[in-house]
Amino acid sequence: MKKLLPVFFMLFLSLNILAQQQHGSLSGVVTTKNGSPVAYVTVALKGTSYGASTTDKGYFRINRINPGTYTVVVTAVNINQQEKQITLTAGQNETVNFELDLSNTQLKEVMVNARNNSVKMDNPSQSLRLQEPLIEVAQNIQVISGQSIKEQQIISMSDGIIRNVSGAVRLEHWGDLYTNVSMRGSQVQAFRNGFNVVSSYWGPLTEDMSFVDHIEFVKGPAGFMLSNGDPSGLYNVVTKKPTGQTKNEFSYTVGSFNLNRATLDMDGKLSKDGKLLYRLNLSGQNKGSFRANEYNDRYSIAPVLSYQLDDKTKITAEYVYQRANMSDVGSYYVFSPFGYASLPRDFSMLPSGLPATKINDHSLTINLQHQINDNWKLTAQAAYYNYSQNGTSMWVDSVEADGRYYRNAGIWEAKSKMSLGQLFLNGKVTTGPVVHKMLAGIDLGDKRYVADYAQTHSLDTGSAPFDPKAPNLDNPANGYPVYDRTLSLEARAANGYGLINSNYTSLYLQDELGFFDNSVRLTLAGRYTYVKQSNFGATQKANHFTPRLGLSVYIDDYTSVYGLYDQAFTPQSGRVSVGKLKPLTGNNIEFGIKRDWLEGKWNTTVAVYRILKENELTADPNAPANAGLSIVFGQRRAQGVELDIRGELLPGFDVTANYALTEAKVSKVNPGVSESTGIKVGDIVPGYSKHVANAWLSYKLRTGVLRGAGIAGGFTYQAGRQTDTWSVGLQKLPNYFKLDGGLFWEGSKMRITANVLNITDKYLYSGSYYAALGAYYWQAEPPRNYRLSVSYKF
Repeated sequence: MKKLLPVFFMLFLSLNILAQQQHGSLSGVVTTKNGSPVAYVTVALKGTSYGASTTDKGYFRINRINPGTYTVVVTAVNINQQEKQITLTAGQNETVNFELDLSNTQLKEVMVNARNNSVKMDNPSQSLRLQEPLIEVAQNIQVISGQSIKEQQIISMSDGIIRNVSGAVRLEHWGDLYTNVSMRGSQVQAFRNGFNVVSSYWGPLTEDMSFVDHIEFVKGPAGFMLSNGDPSGLYNVVTKKPTGQTKNEFSYTVGSFNLNRATLDMDGKLSKDGKLLYRLNLSGQNKGSFRANEYNDRYSIAPVLSYQLDDKTKITAEYVYQRANMSDVGSYYVFSPFGYASLPRDFSMLPSGLPATKINDHSLTINLQHQINDNWKLTAQAAYYNYSQNGTSMWVDSVEADGRYYRNAGIWEAKSKMSLGQLFLNGKVTTGPVVHKMLAGIDLGDKRYVADYAQTHSLDTGSAPFDPKAPNLDNPANGYPVYDRTLSLEARAANGYGLINSNYTSLYLQDELGFFDNSVRLTLAGRYTYVKQSNFGATQKANHFTPRLGLSVYIDDYTSVYGLYDQAFTPQSGRVSVGKLKPLTGNNIEFGIKRDWLEGKWNTTVAVYRILKENELTADPNAPANAGLSIVFGQRRAQGVELDIRGELLPGFDVTANYALTEAKVSKVNPGVSESTGIKVGDIVPGYSKHVANAWLSYKLRTGVLRGAGIAGGFTYQAGRQTDTWSVGLQKLPNYFKLDGGLFWEGSKMRITANVLNITDKYLYSGSYYAALGAYYWQAEPPRNYRLSVSYKF
């Protein structure tokens, strides 16, 4: 590859030079009258297929234009169209600039409306608190746009979204119940609109894509966001908000395994002056499975209201309700002492009469933004989350040498309440030649999770174990469970170590100093966090100061390099069998290079990192699954390389591709750990894949009779997959390869998308060896299956 890459780039450069000699090109910049760049607006040659979108700096460039006279048009939603006439000659570049009469409010509206039309997004959401383009941020942040979600027919956060970001994996699949993404060697934190919404080890409920605008993956500790959390990073789900334009879209999807899904997205104005806006997203879904007795029926309601009090102040209120009625999530598991995939792919141990798991998930968010002046902005937001679950979780009591085993169904009744608040201030101050971008704020949170998962019921008897070779999915020999609910859920949770509470307060201050006309940016930041956390009957209080130091430098207008040192901190609670319980601390050292190509049409990010985590709790490999015992094994070191490519490489040809090399090993061992568990320095830390490569390619015809038709496809490849426990069996997980693809057609109002998933019909699965059972367990993914979507805008 090292030898071929220079040859490839020389060939590409030669072809590009030859093409430029036969064609002309057009470039320029679009700004407001006060000089602010206008990003994401469309610049096109009237009556032709030539066109481009402006970058975050307002630049545009259109290449390979036949010589001639054209009318250049600048268009965007809710702005007056501008036109200019130009004449192009072969081998020459013509420059034309546009100046639009837009207020700050109109400019923000234009950027919000246009950014979802591409797989590449140049700016983070306001909920990440960073008021600058991604290319200037001293950290690897990848954004998955709404366009990518639509093209790939992704219907939930658990449904293939991670193929769009380097190194993200799900080694333990919880269906559509919980997403649980691992990255850089461990599980990352789940955020929604800037709030950490994790209240237990398993949550939150995975988001339905009907109300999701885009998703931001932040690699590393992210001191500007995390009050307490894992140093591997986070993902931030950004929900849809009113855009100020009247538009509606209905979509219907059918697919294999009785998938029927309908969504409605309504966006518009409730007042003639455009101050009161609304957004309403509805979805309903029935979904079966390739395994017997499994189903996942869901619906969601997500209304949003925003009101512009004046030119400087805006308030937004958002409510999301998700209802799930689904089969027991434990049915995904398969157990066998004979190795992985030793049972049929569609095998299930789920009896037909086990009651459904029912979930009600509510959230309410209020957001207030006040533009104090041109340089200062205040944001305040509060959120309340209320979650309830009543169902079961299947597992296995024991596995016999002949492969038969004894199933159990454990109760899983839970409630979660979270009250969250944030207040942060963004500002800009100039001291001589230095420009300071200031960020200061406070985070508050109170999280309470109550669960009864201590009651279990054996479905099979000693004389009649469950036989995978002749599975009987009718009434089990020992009948269905009847749980004791005479005590309140809170009392049962206290008796069974089912209380998880967390209360935190965090203060932070960040100053990004811009030198030499902002071509060099030095970030100095710190966060002070106080946390009180309890779990498994143990409570811990802790406070800690975490610094952040970053440097980002422009090499040219389209290339930046950066370095970062950041820390993370979180208390830990649990019943410890080996080691001494202490707060988890971690730090990340990272270097990277970011570049926009073809005047911003596509970009690349390359990052290298090293993360150290101290005093981390992990499940005791010698304890039973339901014992809740942990060990403090010492220090782990995760390091690796990440490459992300995203954007329009050629007219109509969009690419999302990535690769990650990850390695996580034990770097220190606490006294007593090796003797009791066998874990030693140099051991692989489970929970990741060493090599992960993904791609999604899409090509759409822009001219001719078949204009709007296109083809899309992609793959996921994983090698060196490490299991999710410390237990080591005789078999390793094999390499993973999944191929998807399909056709689509898109007009001005309608889009038709048809995809085939797992085209090669491979038996795909993830799993581990469980020493306490003396058996392998795994979760199979669906065989070859199909989806057809039709959406209509009105």
